Amino acid sequence: MQKGNISVQTENIFPIIKQFLYSDQEIFLRELVSNAVDATSKLKTLGARGEVGEVGNTTIEIKLDKEAKTLTISDKGIGLTSEEMERYLNQVAFSSAQEFIEKYKDDANIIGHFGLGFYSAFMVATKVEVHSLSYKEGSEGYVWTCEGDPSYSIEARAKESRGTDVILHVSEDAEEYLEEAKIAELLEKYCKFLPVEIKFGTKTETTYEGEGEDKEEIKTEVDNIINNPSPLWKKQPSELTDEDYKAFYNELYPFSQPPLFWIHLNIDYPFNLTGVLYFPKVANSVEVQKNKIQLYSNQVYVTDEVSAIVPEFLTLLHGVIDSPDIPLNVSRSYLQSDRNVKKITNYITKKVAEKLHDMFKTDRKDFEDKWKEMGTFVKYGMLTEEKFHDRAIKFSLLKNEASEHFTLEEYKEKIAANQTDKHDKLVCIYTNDTASHDSYIQSAKSYGYDVLEMDTIIDTHHMQHLEAKDGKITFVRVDSDTVDNLVQKDEKKESVLSEEEQKQVEELFKANITDIAAKVELKALSPEDQPVMITRPEFMRRMKEMSALQGNAFGDFPDSYNVVVNSNHALIADKVLKAGAEEQGTVVKHLYDLALLNQGMLKGAALTEFINKSLNLLK
Repeated sequence: MQKGNISVQTENIFPIIKQFLYSDQEIFLRELVSNAVDATSKLKTLGARGEVGEVGNTTIEIKLDKEAKTLTISDKGIGLTSEEMERYLNQVAFSSAQEFIEKYKDDANIIGHFGLGFYSAFMVATKVEVHSLSYKEGSEGYVWTCEGDPSYSIEARAKESRGTDVILHVSEDAEEYLEEAKIAELLEKYCKFLPVEIKFGTKTETTYEGEGEDKEEIKTEVDNIINNPSPLWKKQPSELTDEDYKAFYNELYPFSQPPLFWIHLNIDYPFNLTGVLYFPKVANSVEVQKNKIQLYSNQVYVTDEVSAIVPEFLTLLHGVIDSPDIPLNVSRSYLQSDRNVKKITNYITKKVAEKLHDMFKTDRKDFEDKWKEMGTFVKYGMLTEEKFHDRAIKFSLLKNEASEHFTLEEYKEKIAANQTDKHDKLVCIYTNDTASHDSYIQSAKSYGYDVLEMDTIIDTHHMQHLEAKDGKITFVRVDSDTVDNLVQKDEKKESVLSEEEQKQVEELFKANITDIAAKVELKALSPEDQPVMITRPEFMRRMKEMSALQGNAFGDFPDSYNVVVNSNHALIADKVLKAGAEEQGTVVKHLYDLALLNQGMLKGAALTEFINKSLNLLK
C-alpha cells in the first residue's frame, strides 16, 4: 500500500472547500458527473483516433445506498492508473483535462477539470473512495481513499471493468443527498443535457399488445436515462422544423404558452457560442419573465443568472446559451467579466436586432400581429441598450386606437400637417385606456387628431426616451388638457358669457367642489365639447407614474387635476346661471360627478349617491 500527503498550498484546504470555495453545496454532483463525462469523452476521442479497441457501452450510472450511506458515480471512461491517481487526485487545482486538451485539442470536447472540481465531493462526504481501472492494456485496478484531510492512500484492488467509481460516504449533515428525490432533482437541474447517457435507477415502461378485449398491458423495467445527450441547440438549423423548436421549448418550460419565434445561435469565431433564444409572449409583464435563459458550458448547466453575459433587456428572453469560452470561477456559478463576455454580449444583441428587422421587412403584417406580445421587450431594449435602440428604431412600432401601426418616422409624417404646435414640435396624442378615455378620444378625432395607444407598463418611460432621443416630438395624454389645447396654437375662442357671468360660474363651482386636489378653471370651448371635463396635466402625472414604477415616494402623492368648465356650453348658461340658488348647487355637483365618472374617478359611496340621485331625477 502506498501512503502520502496530498500536495496543497495550505493545510486548511478542506475546511475552505467545505465552507467557502463553492457557493452552492449541491453543485458537487454536477462536478463529479461532469468529470465522469470528461473521462468518457476522452475515451471516445481515443476510440475515434483508433488508439483503443471497442469503446462499447459508455452510460454513466448514479447509485444510492441509504443503508451504507453512500452515493456512487460510475463511468466506463478512460480510467486512472495509480500514477495518474497520484498525479491528478493529489495535486489540488492541477487539471488532467487541461493536459488532455493540449494533446487532443482538435478532437476533444472536454467540459471540466478533473482536479479542483473533484474536491467538491468533500462538501458532503466524510470519506471519498475512487475505484478505477485504466483503459491501458495490462492495467490493474486501484482505489484512492481520503477522509477529508491531507492524508490519502492508494492500494491495488481488482476491478472488473474499465472506468472509475467515485464513492461518497455521505456525512450526517448532508443526508438529504441520500434521498432519491433530491438526487433526481439535481440531475434534472444540472445534468439534463450532458452529452453522455446518465442512468439513475430504473423505470417502468408500459406497452400494449393486441386490440380490443384481447389487448394486453405489458410492463417492462428499463434503465432510467435522465438526460438528453443531443439537445436541439447542438444540431444544425437546417435539420430542424418549427415543431422541433416548439417541442424543445416545452421540454425547457413545461406547460408554458408557445413562443412567438426564436433565434438559433451558432458561431465558432472569434468565440464559440451555440444556443437557442425564444421570444415569449411578454405583453404587459416584465419582472415575472426574467431569468429564464439557462447558461451551459459544453452542455453542463451553470446558472440562469446570465446578466453578466446578456444585456438586461435580453433577460426577458427564454432559452439556452452554451459556450466554453465564458470564464467561470471554480464552482462555475459566477461569471467574471472579460473581453470574450463583451464580444458575446454584442453578438447576441446584434443577432436579436437582425432577427427582428428581418421579420419586419419580410412580413410586416405578421410582425404587426405579434407586436402586442413583443413590444414591451423591444421598448425595454431601446431604453437600456444604446446600440439596440439605434437598430430597433427602424422597426419599433407605434399603434393608434384604430389598430394601425407606424414606425416613428412614418408617424411623424402622418401627423405633421395637423399636430404641429406653435413651438414647431410634433404632438403625439395618446391614451393608456381606450375604454375610459373614449369621450376624450372622440373629441380629439373631431379635431382631426390621431390618438396612439400607449398602454403597457413601460410606455411612460418609452415616451420620455423617444422625446429625449428625437428632440422634435412630445407626447401628451388625451385627457391632459382640453382638446383645443392638446396641440397648442395661438388661436383663442371667445366666451359667450360676460366676464361677470364667468366669475359667477367659477365661484359656484369652487364653492361646490371641495376636493383640494381639484383646480377649477373656465375655458371657452366648442359648444359641442363636454360642459365639464377633468384634465390631468401631463408633466406632473407622468412624473408621478414614473416614480411609482421605480418605487419612489413621489409615486404615493395624491393626484392633482383640473376641473375645466366649458363656458360656451348651453348647460352652463341655461342650467347653472339661470337656476335658483339651491338648484345651482345640485346642477354643479351633478355636472362635476359626470366629469369624474367620465374619468373613472367616481367610486364607492360617491358613485352610489350619484346613481341614486340619477334615478330620482327620472321619477
